[in-house]
Order: sequence, then C-alpha cells, then structure tokens
Amino acid sequence: MAEAPEAVDEQFLDVEKSLAGEDDTQVDDHLERHDDSPRQLDLRPPRHSLGERKETSKDSSKIISSGPCTPSETVQDREADSPSGTRSRELYKIVSQVGEGTFGKVYKAQNMVTKMYVALKRIRMEAEKDGFPVTAMREIKLLQSLRHENVVRLYEMMVSNGVVYMVFEYMDHDLTGILSQTQFTFTPAHLKSLCQQMLAGLAYLHHKGVIHRDIKGSNILVNNRGELKLADFGLARFYHKRRQSDYTNRVITLWYRPPELLFGATIYGAEVDMWSAGCIMLELFTKKPVFQGNDEIHQLDVVYKIFGTPTVERWPSVMNLPWYELIKPKENIPNHFRELFQKWMSPAALDLAERLLTYDPSRRISAVQALEASYFIEEEPPAERPVGLSTLEGEWHELETKRERAKKRKKETAA
Repeated sequence: MAEAPEAVDEQFLDVEKSLAGEDDTQVDDHLERHDDSPRQLDLRPPRHSLGERKETSKDSSKIISSGPCTPSETVQDREADSPSGTRSRELYKIVSQVGEGTFGKVYKAQNMVTKMYVALKRIRMEAEKDGFPVTAMREIKLLQSLRHENVVRLYEMMVSNGVVYMVFEYMDHDLTGILSQTQFTFTPAHLKSLCQQMLAGLAYLHHKGVIHRDIKGSNILVNNRGELKLADFGLARFYHKRRQSDYTNRVITLWYRPPELLFGATIYGAEVDMWSAGCIMLELFTKKPVFQGNDEIHQLDVVYKIFGTPTVERWPSVMNLPWYELIKPKENIPNHFRELFQKWMSPAALDLAERLLTYDPSRRISAVQALEASYFIEEEPPAERPVGLSTLEGEWHELETKRERAKKRKKETAA
C-alpha cells in the first residue's frame, strides 16, 4: 500500500482514537435524536387483519379487548370473540419499560395465568384517528409469514380502548445493551456464534423475499441462553428477487446505512442488509458502532477514513448513482481497514467483514455465502453460544444502557 499523505495519516489516527475511546456521548446523542423512519399513513384495515395468523398449526392469534392500561397497571382483559371464533381471557402485568421507538414503547410484561414473560409493543394511535401506522401494519403482516429460530416471534395482538399492543416473545437483552456491560466477557467463540446467528436469520429472511432495512444493535435481541433473534420489522418489506423495483432510500439507521443508499440509490435488494450486518460484525469486536456519522455526507467521510474512497475499479457503477456528482469524495484516501482492525479480529474474520462491507453491492457477499466463510467453517474455535449471559445482574437493553450512562455522567459532573 502506498504511503498516505500527512492529512490522511491524521485521519487514520483520528479513527484509531475513536475506535479505542471510551466516550460514548456521541452514541447516546445519536440514539436520542436520530429518526429515519418514514411518515405514518392513515390506513384503515379491517379489524380482523390485526390478529389473523396463517399457520399450519391449530394455534391461532387472538384479538383481545381490554381496558386502558399504563405502565404501572395490570392489563385485565375482557372476553371477546377472536377472529378464529375462540374466546380468550388473558392477564398481563407490565413489569418495566425496556424500549421506545418512533411508533411506540416496549414493555416487559408477565402473563399472570401462564407466568410467562412477554414483550408488549405499544403502537401509538394518538394521531391516527381510525387509521393505523404503516410500519406496524407491515411488521404484523411480515411476522405472520415468518418462523425461524433467529427471528423474534409475534404471539398475538391485544387491542385495548384506543391502544394496540403487539405481544412478542421476551428477550432479556439487545446487542447494544450487552456489548456495553462489563460483567460478562465475550470469548471469540461467543462472538462467532452471535455473528453466525445474525447471518442465519438474514439468510432466512432473504430466502423468504424479505429485506429488513433496519439492522442495528437495538434491533438484535439476545436471551440468557445465548440465542439471537432479529426484531423490529417496521421498515421491512417483501422484495422481488428476479426483477428490480424502486424503494425509498430513507431507510436503515444512518450508522448502518450502505453507501449506495447514501448516494441516492432507490433500486436495491438484500445486499443493503448485508452492509448493516458487516457494521454489526465490527461492532461485536470493538463493542461500539464504528461508522458514527452526523449526517449523510459525514457518514460517507467516516466510511472513507476506514475503507478508503470508492474508485471505478472497486465500484464500476458508482458514478451512475443519483447523488454521486453532488457528494463525491474530494480526495483520494487509501484503505486502512486491516491496519485498524487486526488488533481485534483474526485474518478469517477480517476477510468476512471486508466481503460484507464491499462498496459495490453487486459484489457484496450474501448471507448464505457468509455462512460458508472460513471464519465459520475452518477457523478455531467453533461457535459457542454465550450461555453465561444468565449470570448477568439485570437485563441489558439500549434504553437501560442510555439511562446508566446518563447517571454516570451526572455523577461525574457533580463530583
């Protein structure tokens, strides 16, 4: 590799410092302010569409009518006919809030009959009148068609007076949370397992013709048995594998958004998820998001400092993208990826990450191909689920992590 000019060397040092640093203020600020979700649409679906599940099993989803509830209340459901004609009386006691997004809050709750814990995702309906958020509709429709060990399971819908809940299986942590805690140390085998499970989930989604479009740490859930599941399908959609279609490029949280979308591409497929998966793979090893941009242009600059500027040789079609001429790189920066990450990752892991984070989407590795990489097949140690997470004190989600960091900063400021 040719020696980089002095300005680039400074950039390299800045990236090294950023990767090694312990200040997560930028992470928290980003999580507080960032919103790439599309607008809500006034959809008015028939009542039965909220609860139907098309499954081969006899277990059908129910719509449960209940009174209003708050985080401190018990959700006591009244009997109501479900779409399948059965009747149900359920009881959920909300334990705590574990998440919050553009379209609602997520609570940990317990079914007082079965004693099983679930996640209740409250869908905001305040501004919708009789409509329903398009992201919630999409999520319900998609999850009804999916069943895989690495995809979170939607059990049923619960409809209250003006309040709609999606009832999910409960997961003890999310990736953002467990990577921030210091009680449990992940071994190389654990990291390999988490990466493998993420890719297995993506391989299943893409096989079913679904692109997730919001792979990030807080949407990757992990339980105390070390099982990983992809969650939050509000931005996901079915796509056509054999013909090109136009989609919005205002998807995928900025730090995980692939370069082609930053350059304005609207024709894309499963390859956008694979870039996000590459970002997550790096995050597993460094314990923090790697590409922390403030806006679209800065996001590209952050990527350039690690992978260098895209060239026609590396990405032949880049010049054809809508916004390339407007925001194309102004200097030639070399690829520093291996120099920066060899301290954390083995050669086989570096190879896989580099193939996931390939600039040219047509050359980017698929989830199935990634699962066949030597990192999983040949390199020791073999993948091992982090079952030791059961020893953690507390549960670790992005929301709790932000609160803990805020407390820590407040204490440090007062000292």
